Formats: sequence, structure tokens, C-alpha cells
Amino acid sequence: MTKAFVFPGQGAQSIGMGKALADAYPAAKAVFDEVDEALGEKLSTLIWEGEQDELTLTHNAQPALMATSLAAMRALEAEGVSITDAAFVAGHSLGEYSALAASGAISIADTARLLRTRGTAMQEAVPVGVGAMAALLGLDFATAQAVAEEAAQGDVCQAANDNDPAQVVVSGHLGAVERALVIAKEKGAKRAVMLPVSAPFHCALMEPAARVMAEALGTVDIARPAVPLVANVRAEAVSDPALIRSLLVEQVTGSVRWRESVGYMAEQGVDTIWEIGSGKALSGMIRRIAKTVSCSAVGSPDDIAKLER
Repeated sequence: MTKAFVFPGQGAQSIGMGKALADAYPAAKAVFDEVDEALGEKLSTLIWEGEQDELTLTHNAQPALMATSLAAMRALEAEGVSITDAAFVAGHSLGEYSALAASGAISIADTARLLRTRGTAMQEAVPVGVGAMAALLGLDFATAQAVAEEAAQGDVCQAANDNDPAQVVVSGHLGAVERALVIAKEKGAKRAVMLPVSAPFHCALMEPAARVMAEALGTVDIARPAVPLVANVRAEAVSDPALIRSLLVEQVTGSVRWRESVGYMAEQGVDTIWEIGSGKALSGMIRRIAKTVSCSAVGSPDDIAKLER
């Protein structure tokens, strides 16, 4: 069995996530305490007892999802699972930061602060209502990319997330994304729907946020991860700290190459992937990308108890 550990991105957040882990494992509770201290606020109270709308705000969701993923990782460690049991780590968008924290490349406190900065910067990069994102279902990546290029018409419209063989998300100016919906249906998309997001992530409109993250990342220590990271914008394994730092900046405006990343891991012999944290969205994508790879979601003590080691 050759494993990879992957970490979810925005959209996986839910009130109560990680609470059962924190109750069952002191090491998991300590993660939430560390994130609270790093941010100078009780983010854990919002995660466990707050309102979904507030948790979904980008500057809250990003550190909250990381905290939940790291709590799950600490719970696994308490059960004898090591990060080095994995051949690779990877994460979807903000999940890349969770992967780096789990593999010891960035401290949990620094990761929490970076994600708070990242969430705020991404939200502030584009005025509300100027940008949008849409999911194109039933088109391959090359076709979705052609749709985005045709829809741009002088505006920004890019393929932002290459999620699986039949799901690509486009991002950019609102008008261009609306044009992409029409063009996608003309090109045979099964569905083309606007996404309920607060900003157009992973496109050129995020350049102001990329500049903020370049400055923020320059202030933190990044060590060589214990396990190679399959980077979003490269879809291949990287370990060099200087390269990781630059790719995290590039990732703000670049595409999340998730389909290729999973394919890369499968080609390297990975046959088992654990999705560590909240939700099961990545597991669904992975099953559509690499049908021979076994997937398990690890977000609760019950999930851990059911794992095949």
C-alpha cells in the first residue's frame, strides 16, 4: 500500500467540524488552541458554535479548515500514523498550506496567520460584484480552457480549477464568466453554473493578493517538508523550501491542477489516498480521476477507527 495524504480547500467548512476530534484527542484540541492563540481570537468557538455564514467568510474559512485538517492529522499520529507513512502530501488551494503544516514545513501558528492574511487579501483584491466563478460540468480541460478564452473578450476569464475529468471551474470578471456559461452549454457542457463565492479566486484578478502573500511568505520560515508536496501549480512533487515559497505566491493567481496532481501521484504508485480534514469533496474527485485508487475521508474519530492500515 502506497499512501498519499490530501487536504481539502474552501467549501468544505461546516459548523462543528473537528469538535469530535478535539473531544477525543488532546493533541487535536491543542491544534485549535494553537490557532486561537496565533490569531488572537477564539476561532474554535466560531467553528464549533458559530453561524455558517460567518465561518464561510474567506478569512475565517481558510484558517478554520487548516485547523481541522491538522487536528485530524494529530489524531492520526496519536493512533500511530506518521506523516512519513505517506509518499506524498497535497492540498486543494488553501489545503496546500495544510499539507505543508502537516509535513512540518511551516509551523501551525505561522500557517494560521498566513491563511488569515491570504483570506483577507483574496477578499479585498476585487470589489464585491466585479468578479465571479462558475463550474463547467461535462467538459474536458482543453475545451473548458477554450471556453474561457472565447468568453474573455478583453476581460479576465481563466480556467481556475481543473478538478477532475468533467469538472473545471472558471474565474474572472463577472461579465466574462456569464459569457462562459453560455459558450460552455453551446460546446456541450452538461451543466454550467455560477458558484456562490465571494471573489474570483485563482485568476489574474488576484494579483494584488499575490503581492500581499509574497510579502507575508517572506517573513516566515519554510523548512524542507518531511514528505514531498505535489504542488497545485506544477502537478509534480517539490521539496525545496525556496521553490515552495515562490509556488505559494504563484498559486494565488494560478490554476489548481488537481486532476493532474492526482494523476501524477497515481503514476508514482500511490494506490491509497486519505482526505484529511472536513468533508469528502476531494475523495469524489479522486475517484473520478483515478479509478484504481482507494479513497478514505478522515475527519472524525469514527473515520479513524474504520481506516485500513
